[in-house]
Amino acid sequence: MKPETAEQGTSWLRGAGLRPTRQRVALAALLVGDGQDRHVTAESLYEDARSSGAGVSLATVYNTLRAFRDAGLIKEITVDGTKSYFDTRTDDHPHFFWEDTGALTDAPKEELRIESLPTAPEGTTISKVDVVVRLRRD
Repeated sequence: MKPETAEQGTSWLRGAGLRPTRQRVALAALLVGDGQDRHVTAESLYEDARSSGAGVSLATVYNTLRAFRDAGLIKEITVDGTKSYFDTRTDDHPHFFWEDTGALTDAPKEELRIESLPTAPEGTTISKVDVVVRLRRD
């Protein structure tokens, strides 16, 4: 891991009040070290970590992603109710889910128009709306 990506990961963690352990810094550097937004699954991040020589288990990756999510560093997007993706871009925006590759990418936020939502059942409030547009190649 390059010193500058480790420093970026450490700064990212400290900014959220998380202790920068060796494993957290290694995963944070993979997520934000290049300054690009990323969409990862726990499994894809685990493979990236293994390829980079970071000694982390898959369970550690899952636990660390949940800690990052809980600290507001990343957002979790669930596709099909079973597959979770983690997004380093934390503002509200829609996504494309590419059925042929299983990739999740950002969709143009400025093109999304939601004019109305159904009324929430009595005693509830709509807390959030996630938009995932599924794509199939012709």
